Amino acid sequence: MAFDIDMIKKVYSQYDERITAARQIVNKPLTLAEKILYAHLWDGNATEAYERGKSYVDFAPDRVAMQDATAQMALLQFMQAGRPQAAVPSTVHCDHLIQARDGADQDLTRAKQESSEVFNFLSSVSNKYGIGFWKPGAGIIHQVVLENYAFPGGMMIGTDSHTVNAGGLGMVAIGVGGADACDVMAGLPWELKFPKLIGIKLTGKLSGWAAPKDVILKVAGILTVKGGTGAIVEYFGEGAESLSCTGKGTICNMGAEIGATTSTFGYDASMERYLRATGREEVADAANVIKQHLTADAEVYANPEQYFDQLIEINLSELEPSLNGPFTPDLYTPISRMREEAGKNGWPTKVEWGLIGSCTNSSYEDLSRAASIAKQAIEKGLVTKADFGINPGSEQVRFTADRDGLLKTFEDLNATIFTNACGPCIGMWDRAGADKQEKNTIVHSFNRNFAKRADGNPNTFAFVTSPEMVAAIAISGDLGFNPLTDTLTNKNGEQVKLDPPTGDELPEKGFAVDDPGYQAPAADGSSVNVNVSPTSDRLQLLEPFAAWEGTDLKGLKLLIKAKGKCTTDHISMAGPWLKYRGHLDNISNNMLIGAVNYFNDKTDNVKNQLTGTYGAVPATQRAYKAANIGSIVVGDENYGEGSSREHAAMEPRHLGVRAVLVKSFARIHETNLKKQGMLGLTFANKEDYDKIKEDDTIDINGLTEFAPNKPLTLVLHHADGTSEEIIANHTYNEQQIGWFKAGGALNIIRANQAK
Repeated sequence: MAFDIDMIKKVYSQYDERITAARQIVNKPLTLAEKILYAHLWDGNATEAYERGKSYVDFAPDRVAMQDATAQMALLQFMQAGRPQAAVPSTVHCDHLIQARDGADQDLTRAKQESSEVFNFLSSVSNKYGIGFWKPGAGIIHQVVLENYAFPGGMMIGTDSHTVNAGGLGMVAIGVGGADACDVMAGLPWELKFPKLIGIKLTGKLSGWAAPKDVILKVAGILTVKGGTGAIVEYFGEGAESLSCTGKGTICNMGAEIGATTSTFGYDASMERYLRATGREEVADAANVIKQHLTADAEVYANPEQYFDQLIEINLSELEPSLNGPFTPDLYTPISRMREEAGKNGWPTKVEWGLIGSCTNSSYEDLSRAASIAKQAIEKGLVTKADFGINPGSEQVRFTADRDGLLKTFEDLNATIFTNACGPCIGMWDRAGADKQEKNTIVHSFNRNFAKRADGNPNTFAFVTSPEMVAAIAISGDLGFNPLTDTLTNKNGEQVKLDPPTGDELPEKGFAVDDPGYQAPAADGSSVNVNVSPTSDRLQLLEPFAAWEGTDLKGLKLLIKAKGKCTTDHISMAGPWLKYRGHLDNISNNMLIGAVNYFNDKTDNVKNQLTGTYGAVPATQRAYKAANIGSIVVGDENYGEGSSREHAAMEPRHLGVRAVLVKSFARIHETNLKKQGMLGLTFANKEDYDKIKEDDTIDINGLTEFAPNKPLTLVLHHADGTSEEIIANHTYNEQQIGWFKAGGALNIIRANQAK
């Protein structure tokens, strides 16, 4: 069944006129990304050519997707917007609040009991405001979106950084904070700085053990975790056309790990096959009518160096399986060098767990290729040396894989089948023994591998690889095992070699499912009541943040000077903290507890300038708030890397932090700070980071003349009585300065609705 087919046909009906107008204005051939962007301008046909990396542009996304952890705050904000119904098709997917422990049935039952209040809240809000609701167990948001909602040439935003997965079906799909989602659902334009363009030409064809995952692992090694910031990555070439649709999704999914705004592929035969296999023949037929607009103009791919800001070429025929990690998703190691690198760096080579799943690699094709390795192992008398876990991507994938015997193959190899949910990928894993914090290694097919992310243990060395490699390494129990060259000893003492994986792009018998887990909203939700108990520890109605007082900010205390990598996991941890995602005050007790304090190399341990004692970051900040004293957070490069979670911006705002000053920001986090009325500033001179001292009191001057492209001056008052000035840059435009002055973007929406 094709959801929202009338909306899709309307989008396609405008394409020819809008692309023609854009081509005339830009006066050159267009990339695919440019076509989709210009086709979704808020004001309709293009009237000016936008400057990449500089022009702020208003867009009209086609739809919004939200997962249960971030949907709570997004919908709590939307409830204050005064709209009777979401203005664009929107969905909520319950995939983050299900902990992996015993197996699918027990884990799902337990989650429904423990989080019933949150699930009921999300269900009732969805019902009231015309939002599609995917129940717990229905699947991981991005796999469900790919199967049901993504369409070539569309534009979508989602409250999860891996919304970009839908690029596998030719969308421009972008991760955002809940405030951005609230804007779009309220019928307002969505603002984005017009992205730069990175072209990646794929030649050759994957074979043997190489998988689509190896493409993005290679790209991450080239571009690093910040190399894609502010850019859309567009893949093209014969190699791109040889990949399956879900393989393309895998590559786009991990584009979040290079900081890219999104990634996408042109519409081709693999996308058409996937649309038809998932019951969306109408979408495929409609896309075929305008398919010339659903890829770049021919001149672009013929001479890509003329049309992209950066160009990378990768020969798929030369790719070998690889693993990225530990502790960062851009540390690239081909399997042929892993044993050497592990020895050189002291990485434990005994593998304790192999995990397959997450939004990155949980399709039918992924399970089928990994199952082919598991089947071989059984037939060749091998057993797994590591524990083994599987998270199917959706109920449709799980049901079909079960029908076709794939799940039984995994179970025969002693694997645990977990719920169709994120599970260990986002820290929802009750791993036995993790509390001992022993040094150990795991391999997984997820996208991120930050310290503590999967199991809370800072000494777990996590490596990202393809599902088939996870299976092979779990069987061997050895991080350095290279299935291309190495043999294993079976239970009869014989040396056996694993053959390359095989699998089906799509199920031979078609997809099947009894109950996909979808709940349609009420036709008229006006009578639906949404109740939030004032004594709940899981949900809390929002109070508006205070407007700017109209003066420069004086006497701010340094809360923390974060050292090195500070991701959204460091700022607002997931795992057990996910249960408080709908209660701003309770979840604020995890604010910055994972950040490393520059002055003592400890986490969650900072100096309280009021008492001179050291304590937890949230408690210290609450003391400043109680004394009506503002504070400032200082950070390093790519601050806020990782998830789209706006809690990492809302928690400091709620507790009274006034500004975040860093060497550079990750895109989504900087936007989230702006939306919540915070000051997100960068050092004009990065070496000034070294001037910040532990006992500093800081003034921010120039706010009374706050204007685009006009730096602010910070005065550092040191404890020895000396002072020095530094310059801070910002990227605020007039509208964003308005958000700051109003105390947040939502205050402006609320005020406009009240008129």
